[in-house]
Amino acid sequence: MPFQDLRGHRHLLGLLSSAVARNAVPQSLLFAGPDGVGKRLTALVLAQAVNCAQRERPCGTCNSCRKIARGVHPDVWLIEPGDSGSIKTEEIREAIGRSAYRPFEGQRRVTIVAQADALVPNAQDALLKTLEEPPSGSIFVLVTARPDALLPTIGSRCYRLRFGRLAEAEVAAILRERHGWSEPEALAGAALADGSVGAALDVRTEEATEARESAIELLCGVAPAKSTAVDRLEQAKALAGGAERDELARRLRAAASMLRDIRALAAGASPRILANGDLRDELAALTGSYNAERGLEAFSSVDAALEALGRNVGPKVVADWIALEV
Repeated sequence: MPFQDLRGHRHLLGLLSSAVARNAVPQSLLFAGPDGVGKRLTALVLAQAVNCAQRERPCGTCNSCRKIARGVHPDVWLIEPGDSGSIKTEEIREAIGRSAYRPFEGQRRVTIVAQADALVPNAQDALLKTLEEPPSGSIFVLVTARPDALLPTIGSRCYRLRFGRLAEAEVAAILRERHGWSEPEALAGAALADGSVGAALDVRTEEATEARESAIELLCGVAPAKSTAVDRLEQAKALAGGAERDELARRLRAAASMLRDIRALAAGASPRILANGDLRDELAALTGSYNAERGLEAFSSVDAALEALGRNVGPKVVADWIALEV
């Protein structure tokens, strides 16, 4: 897969592509960032790039690229946690031993350690010397959402690339293109994913749809300037609706996504950039109610409500508060 076919992270991908073209890829890399944003896939594309016949860009179609994509290339290894949830010292020592040899059929030997925070302490210790002075022709890529779980000396020996969260439109595009989701399903999943494709895949379509329905009902219900506290608390009941903490968080993230879209519509943005494009008419009708000041305050309130849920404030209390605030 070419670098340009990946979604998001354009600056980081540009750096990697340039390094490949100049034959200057650092031999010890740490890809850090949230779960489900494409770090592991980027590591595999990097392995394709340094072993592809077209060095300026991985073609994705040559024999080498196809072998790497299938996980059968003799010079590319992907190490992941086993059934125990950890990566053992023996696996790392084996990878270090293999990396000492010349590439069997490619140009570089690449070892990718996914969920590197699962490395047991002795395995991390075993890696230290190799990361400081990798064997010629070898590249080590550590991938993690929890870099603080690694020894500080591991991080200091690696060139770190910090991956951010994907935009909702990027998540939706990935869900459509790589996972076969329909447009409404992809938009619903992306709105709840908080920038993570992995999170979107973990949420069932029914849950995403229900969360969006609750969110639009809340925003429409409290939109009138003359809505009373009683009216708003009725909306709070509907929003909470016996929801568990995670379910209410999904509904609030959906509301935040819609508030962003409302302000985008008010600013004259193209409908193509909307995360909830299928709800354009409903959201456009709310632009008058959620002007710049109120829209910003409502978005900030939703963010505060999500933070409160994270601090274990009860869902009913959070639902009552947000209904009075937005």
